[in-house]
Amino acid sequence: MFSKSKINEPAPKPPETPAAPAPAVPAASAEARPAAPKAKPPASILSSDLQIKGDLRTTGDIQIEGQVEGDIRAHLLTVGEGAVVKGELVADDVVINGRIVGRVRGIKVRLTSSARVEGDIIHKTIAIESGAHFEGSVQRQDDPLNAAAAAPRTMPTAAIPGSDKG
Repeated sequence: MFSKSKINEPAPKPPETPAAPAPAVPAASAEARPAAPKAKPPASILSSDLQIKGDLRTTGDIQIEGQVEGDIRAHLLTVGEGAVVKGELVADDVVINGRIVGRVRGIKVRLTSSARVEGDIIHKTIAIESGAHFEGSVQRQDDPLNAAAAAPRTMPTAAIPGSDKG
């Protein structure tokens, strides 16, 4: 039913002549090799004199040194010491050295001693160095990058003491 294909068999070698050297690698074996893996691109660096209004989204790494007013999503997100970000940060790894006003969601979140964060942090693992300033809540989740799981939990107005309703 099946027959052996002659594609993978080497072609018969022609008699060697000085004018036509034989190829070092047969064409069939060159096509059979897997493509070399792509090298990971370097991190995108937003310099300290750069001001951005709008959202940033990448599957790579970003290092923020300037000012961003908008949400940022990346693989590794590093916020420099002089940087200011107003918006939500979402990344596998988040390292904060500067100022954040907004929610932070990350699998690994690290606040260094120079970090200033005003907002909630949703994480799988967190490290907060001595000297970091943080104002907000911290919540551990197995999947902090899932937007549905990161939605804030609200109490019904009837359950809030002193409310006019209920």
